[in-house]
Amino acid sequence: MRTLKYAILGLVNRSPLTGYDITKAFNSGLIEFWYAKHSQIYPELKKLTEEGLISYEVVIQGEKLEKKLYSITEKGRLSLQNWLKKDDPLEQTPKDIFRLKAYFCDEMDKETLNSQFQSAIAKHTERLSYLESAMENLLKDKEISKVSSPGFGDYIVLNGAIMREKNYIDWLNDCLDKISKEN
Repeated sequence: MRTLKYAILGLVNRSPLTGYDITKAFNSGLIEFWYAKHSQIYPELKKLTEEGLISYEVVIQGEKLEKKLYSITEKGRLSLQNWLKKDDPLEQTPKDIFRLKAYFCDEMDKETLNSQFQSAIAKHTERLSYLESAMENLLKDKEISKVSSPGFGDYIVLNGAIMREKNYIDWLNDCLDKISKEN
């Protein structure tokens, strides 16, 4: 299944966007749960256009720069709605290099083990700080109280990312506590 197809349909359903705008969306809010590379987005836009799920108009930016502004078609909106109603199976757990290393912790000396966990805590704490800052901005800029507003979706996904990072940090601290108690 081409999940990227539905991510793009969802974005252009909210408002017409250029390929650049779509790429920016994947590099900001969506990155916490879904990502796509520039090299994936533009071929997908072409497929969606060929399938009649989106259309575009060429707009001029500045004096000469032509950009394609993509909009969802009725066929695309129907496809998006059908996908949203579908009950998908649970995905496999995402790959986590740190957890894989932690799985083989018996092969690390205590200093390396401590260093790895301290580094992970620092990285996740930094990410948590970034997410909490993003939440502060979201709460200022967007109406999030209505389930039907795009801001509500942003809020619940960002809130989930914050909870994920807090839980990960708690797990790391619990592991460090157990490591420090061992002789």
